[in-house]
Amino acid sequence: MQVLELIIFAGLAAIVLYQLYSVLGRRVGRQPEDQPAAEAARGGVRPVEPPIEPVDEGVALTGLAAVKALDPTFDVSRFLGGAKSAYEMIVRAYAEGDRATLRNLLAPDVLASFEAAIDQREAEGRTETVEFFHAPRADLEKADVGPGDMGRVTVRFLAEFRSRSKGPEGEAVDDRRTAELWTFERNLKSRDPNWTLVHVDAAEA
Repeated sequence: MQVLELIIFAGLAAIVLYQLYSVLGRRVGRQPEDQPAAEAARGGVRPVEPPIEPVDEGVALTGLAAVKALDPTFDVSRFLGGAKSAYEMIVRAYAEGDRATLRNLLAPDVLASFEAAIDQREAEGRTETVEFFHAPRADLEKADVGPGDMGRVTVRFLAEFRSRSKGPEGEAVDDRRTAELWTFERNLKSRDPNWTLVHVDAAEA
C-alpha cells in the first residue's frame, strides 16, 4: 500500500514539476530581441520621417530694389536731379551741333541718330539754339537690372523750351512742349558713376 502511494505521489510530483518548467521556462514579457517582430506584426517597418528639404529664402529682386541691391548708394532724388541736368545739356548740345558733348553722354546707336540729324541740318545750312523756360520735370518711370549687372532707369521728361532756328529761308521761333521717355544705363558694379542715354521714346504729355 505504501509503495503504491509513493508511486502515485511521485507521478503527481512529476506532473507538477513539468507544469512549473513549462511556465518558468518561457520568456515573460516582450524581450529586446522581440522588438522587430512586434513592429512587423503591427504593420511592418517603423515609419521613417522624410528628410526636411532646405528652403531657399532668396528672392529674385526686380525694379528699384534690384538696382539698390547692387548699388546701395543709389538715390532716386539725386539721380533725377542729375537726369534733368543731363536732359538740358543733351538738348542744347543737339541743337548747337556739339558732337563732343554728345559723345560723352550717349550710347553709340543713339549718338549715331543724333549725328545724322545734325549732319542733315548742317547740310541744309541751318543753325539752332534752345532756351528753356524752366527746368524740365523728371519722374521715375521704371528701373531694373539686366544682364551683366547693367542698371537701366527710364525717366519721363516734360519740358517747355523755345527753339530759334536760322536758315536760307530766314529765322524761325518755335515754342515747344515735349514729353519723352529717356532710358539711362550704367554698370552698377563699375566705379564710373556716370549714366549713359541708351534709348529715347515719345510719351504722352
